[in-house]
Amino acid sequence: MRHIVKLAIAVLAVGAMGSGGDPAPPSRVNPPSPAEVDAAQSRNPPAPRPSDAEILRILPASEVTPEEFLWQARPVVVFANTAADPAFRTQLQALRDRPDPLVQRDVVVITDTDPAARSIWRQNLHPTGFSLVIMDKDGQVEQRKPSPWSVRSIWRAIDKFPLRREEIGQVGLSD
Repeated sequence: MRHIVKLAIAVLAVGAMGSGGDPAPPSRVNPPSPAEVDAAQSRNPPAPRPSDAEILRILPASEVTPEEFLWQARPVVVFANTAADPAFRTQLQALRDRPDPLVQRDVVVITDTDPAARSIWRQNLHPTGFSLVIMDKDGQVEQRKPSPWSVRSIWRAIDKFPLRREEIGQVGLSD
């Protein structure tokens, strides 16, 4: 009798634990009704898509000219002799990883990895190998760097530009 009681307790304990996994979703023969779809969407709304204004624009040099951005955006031009250049890849990944501070500062990224094409950007800025060039909205070159820069360093440099300081109301304030 003792063995039967122990066996019954063990069976009850195992049954109480369940299968250990999530229960299988109920099968459905008919598709959900519009009301069921609306209810499911209101419980789990889709993640908001960023607007075009919130996306960092990365454009090839062959498709745009400096004049297109005059007084509209701050070009950050990334040059290399090939797209496989590790410095080029590192710089682009850093820019993609933290786009928000750049978008807030009206940055547009221009890439040029084909010296033979002699883009207008390359003709005007005369890069050698990898080069990062940060320009202001007036078309003036403000910074040149021979190696990748962090997004933080880029936005801090931009915040020191006279036009940017004017934008944020810090004209005449000391550093």
